Amino acid sequence: MSRLFGTDGVRGLANVDITAELALQMSVAAAQVLGGPARAKGRKPKAVVGRDPRASGEFLSAAVVAGLASAGVDVHNVGVLPTPAVAFLTGDMDAHFGVMLSASHNAMPDNGIKFFAEGGHKLPDAVEDEIEAQIGQRWERPVGAEVGRVHENRAGQARYVAHLLSTLPNTLDGLTIVLDAAHGAASEVSPEVFRLAGADVYEIGASPDGLNINDGYGSTHLARIKAAVREHKADLGIAHDGDADRCLAVDADGNEVDGDQIMAILALALKGRGRLESNTLVATVMSNLGLINAMKREGISVRQTAVGDRYVLEAMRAENYSLGGEQSGHVIMLDHGTTGDGVLTGLMLAARVKETGKSLAELATVMTRMPQVLKNVKGVDKARVETDEGVQAAVRKEEAALGETGRVLLRKSGTEPVVRVMVEAETEERAEAVCDRLVTVVRERLSL
Repeated sequence: MSRLFGTDGVRGLANVDITAELALQMSVAAAQVLGGPARAKGRKPKAVVGRDPRASGEFLSAAVVAGLASAGVDVHNVGVLPTPAVAFLTGDMDAHFGVMLSASHNAMPDNGIKFFAEGGHKLPDAVEDEIEAQIGQRWERPVGAEVGRVHENRAGQARYVAHLLSTLPNTLDGLTIVLDAAHGAASEVSPEVFRLAGADVYEIGASPDGLNINDGYGSTHLARIKAAVREHKADLGIAHDGDADRCLAVDADGNEVDGDQIMAILALALKGRGRLESNTLVATVMSNLGLINAMKREGISVRQTAVGDRYVLEAMRAENYSLGGEQSGHVIMLDHGTTGDGVLTGLMLAARVKETGKSLAELATVMTRMPQVLKNVKGVDKARVETDEGVQAAVRKEEAALGETGRVLLRKSGTEPVVRVMVEAETEERAEAVCDRLVTVVRERLSL
């Protein structure tokens, strides 16, 4: 049987894969595993529960709250808030764990369940496996005063906003910013905090109705924010995804500023303040070669990990690095949060624009993005991509020809039955040609 937990919690089609029954069973199991240490000390466990505004989140969060309370956990239901807000509140409220109902940037019909450990940290694989193994097992039901109590806690947003404002090195006075909240979890929080920081704010994608999350808005759909930035003559635009754990940006001319560029800008800002731990940025192997080259030029090391924010976070926590993230805009600043935070990232980026007096476009020139071509090869045995000598020989040949002017990355997808072929080169045409040659080799060698 396949593992229930994926790379970022449990996710699938709501009411088919992610059902109320599963939500209740998982919450009961989590109460046994994550609430165990509190019980061992004679304390009743406490949990924070939040969700994004998907319609399915209404019944799924009700099931989670019911399961936790029935298992003797006091629940603080904080309602619709970003994923990083739930992580922050888990630590800030001294909760023993947190639960977030969201499918992030996925379309509205999906949903997901994610757990945070004490302090607001993501769970290790071994703890997720413990929870999964506990599902369906017999458990002792508390009675009387031992059942959990449910608190509808709407003060969480104010606590999170105050936290975000406390991280700013300077105000945003005089900046005009367009915010796209993807009709998601940051629809209230993000405009509020940017305004309190001093910016003039125009909102789009900030009217969630339970059905429109990520629908043509947000960090995966940038056309509207690009147009809005130009229309309002804004200094920049910030686009979140559905649960606001990531952001992408748009400069005053409507050009995209991706996660690699954002990390480069923030790395220089932190280095200038003496806050870039070990002068090191953590990024994944998918980050653009232009980022690696730019950081090398600026005297900053880049520690690369496997794809996935959890691997970035693991490396950061192991060495106490302060900044890391992904090209997708999932940026982690460990001095201020335990997970990626799109609102925090957007605030820090805007603060850098204000602090330097430079436009976002000018700041983004710290790195030059190498042309990058990525193709997915279906119908192949992805498990053999790293061991097939014919494929690896072809990769070595292309790498030798590219030299320092590009790079090649072949990897099996962690979520789909495909092999991903990524090539960077000095021109789009060369990257395309190299990528096509490698795709052909992968199909010939690994075909099912």
